[in-house]
Amino acid sequence: MIQIAIFSDIHGNLPALTTVLADIAARNIEHRYCLGDLVDFAPWSNEVIERVIQEKIPCLMGNHDERIAFDHPIIPLQKHNNEETECRIRAISHTKEIIKEENKLFLSQCPYLMQLDFKVKHKSWRIQLVHGSLASNEEYLYETEPDSTFEQILSETQADILVIGHTHTSFIKCLDKKWVINAGSVGRPKEKCKDASYLLLQLYEDRVVAEIIRTPYNVRMVTNEIKTSAIPNFYANFLLSQ
Repeated sequence: MIQIAIFSDIHGNLPALTTVLADIAARNIEHRYCLGDLVDFAPWSNEVIERVIQEKIPCLMGNHDERIAFDHPIIPLQKHNNEETECRIRAISHTKEIIKEENKLFLSQCPYLMQLDFKVKHKSWRIQLVHGSLASNEEYLYETEPDSTFEQILSETQADILVIGHTHTSFIKCLDKKWVINAGSVGRPKEKCKDASYLLLQLYEDRVVAEIIRTPYNVRMVTNEIKTSAIPNFYANFLLSQ
């Protein structure tokens, strides 16, 4: 049996990441991967990047990572109201101001996609990792997507398992002995439970066991730090909402 931990969307929340990494270590999980979005919305964007580098965790380039790495303009999203649009611009602008050049370089060198191949006895498992979708790290793929959307990706990549992030909402879906999984979010989950989440995959010769692990951390400390930073309080209040 092979154990793999996959996590996504830390968004500058170092305490949440620290808790996830501690839980992974406690389970003796050797294989660790990140689906991106290390930056924005909490005060530790540099520290999160540096921790991922220190831990030598392979990492995809999320849409927020790409914006910071290449200083792309901040384009308002239609799904956001005026308040969230203004707060989003302020939060991302803050990251652009404080990000270290060496950390921008790291983000710029992260791949968009990653494919993993593991063998358990006589069975080979292929895992496709994306941030948003094959086409774009900006595209949102929710559990409610037609099965055909996921089946097309699985067919195109010849993968047994597709793991995605970006939406901050976890799910596990089995499609004719193949799997589509959203790992949720470490630092800014858009689910009722605001604990940091990650995906634990267990690969056996004859089956896959997938579980979303939720790890509590000191949310109040994080929200207090956000409120004393240049990041809008909107993102502190979001973490406190249920």
